[in-house]
Amino acid sequence: MMFLEFEKPAVLMSEKIKELKSIKDVSLEKEIQTLEEKFVRLRKKLTSKLNPVDVVSLSRHPLRPFSQDYIAGIFSRVEEIHGDRLNGDDKAIFAGFGELDGVSLAILAQKKGRTTTEKIALNFGMPMPEGFRKAARLANLAAKFGLPIVTFVDTPGAFPGIAAEERGQAEAIATMLNVLLNVSVPTLSIIVGEGGSGGALALSVTDRLLMQEFSIFSVISPEGCASILFREANKTNMARAASMLKLTAPDLLKLGVIDGIIDEPEGGAHWDKALGISIVKESVRSAFKELMEQPKEERLQKRQDKYLRIGFYE
Repeated sequence: MMFLEFEKPAVLMSEKIKELKSIKDVSLEKEIQTLEEKFVRLRKKLTSKLNPVDVVSLSRHPLRPFSQDYIAGIFSRVEEIHGDRLNGDDKAIFAGFGELDGVSLAILAQKKGRTTTEKIALNFGMPMPEGFRKAARLANLAAKFGLPIVTFVDTPGAFPGIAAEERGQAEAIATMLNVLLNVSVPTLSIIVGEGGSGGALALSVTDRLLMQEFSIFSVISPEGCASILFREANKTNMARAASMLKLTAPDLLKLGVIDGIIDEPEGGAHWDKALGISIVKESVRSAFKELMEQPKEERLQKRQDKYLRIGFYE
């Protein structure tokens, strides 16, 4: 099993539990139950006092549920659309429709891969301009048909290569920001892993912006920040940068950048994916129930006021 250094005690206990279960001896049931209870407590203890750079590692955990997992576990009758009608189809952005409790809605998400082949095919979760234009196309369709929009954010950032710049990366992101800020339907964004730079921001200017407990949201990665400020992205400088950036959910809630934190299973969503997905599903239900009850004009005004307030210092 892939694990982070500070998770090692929990991994060892997990392996011990699996070993005892494989014996299939009834006399061991009580011992297994006791170990499982200790296992949950240990996971909680290991993540109870994490520093920001450890949270960065958890947000990038190789076993953490991806946007695709949440879409499959929360929505039914999912149908994906393809292409931006200008250049092509960006596989790093999911755009489509689905149902939750019989209600149709539009879904946007950044996609990551687990295997090397998947990662390359999805450009390591870094969207190109056509991905953001596809997202804007879906958002406009949602507005046309009166469908709420939910986005799942998990990206190190928009792709910064020459090809992306040549095709108008900055303009595509700016257009997406404008579309989400002014779209008439209720909007919700959930950061489920990395929320990096403009690539994350493009899908995050919504009525409600929620973060999972061990996700991050920042204008730049700790590595990039350390390289700029300290000239070297070593472990010490990365830890300094992560602390300075205020990229964790509690920090961002305190600053008023996000609207709420979604709890994760003890130790992180990768320890119990089904439970993690279930908690996010309930958060989606709750947020949209509240948003649907607000008059459109009031909701739009609150959305725009919210983002105009960010950055003011008193």
